[in-house]
Amino acid sequence: MSNEQTKTILLVEDNPDDEALAIRALKRHHISNQVIVAHDGVEALEYLFCTGMYAERDINFKPTVILLDLKLPRVDGLEVLRRLREDDRTRLLPVVVLTTSSEEQDMLNSYSLGCNSYIRKPVDFVQFSEAIRQLGMYWLLMNEPPPL
Repeated sequence: MSNEQTKTILLVEDNPDDEALAIRALKRHHISNQVIVAHDGVEALEYLFCTGMYAERDINFKPTVILLDLKLPRVDGLEVLRRLREDDRTRLLPVVVLTTSSEEQDMLNSYSLGCNSYIRKPVDFVQFSEAIRQLGMYWLLMNEPPPL
């Protein structure tokens, strides 16, 4: 399968335990799509806009879905979302906020900035695994993404 046909997940997550759980849950449910991990907001933006350490990456190859944590070092998730929505090249990319935040303001800000979905990370691994399975099934198999 060529890069243009591969459905890729961009996981923006600074917590190594949550990163490992998400990848484990995807594999457990036979979702074998490529997962790119950005460990902070700066790395996510560099990946998406092909700058910094990703300057050689083809900007035409976009992730199918972005799983975005809000509480990130250097640049937080809301600022990442704001910058994505401000740029014509990335404004239509599906973004699922996947966070531990139960702050109503975080949810309101996420939707105001154009997230497609807001999901609180379940604490229990079985529930977390099921949430990841459902995310993968919906965003990678069922959802019809906009032509980019």
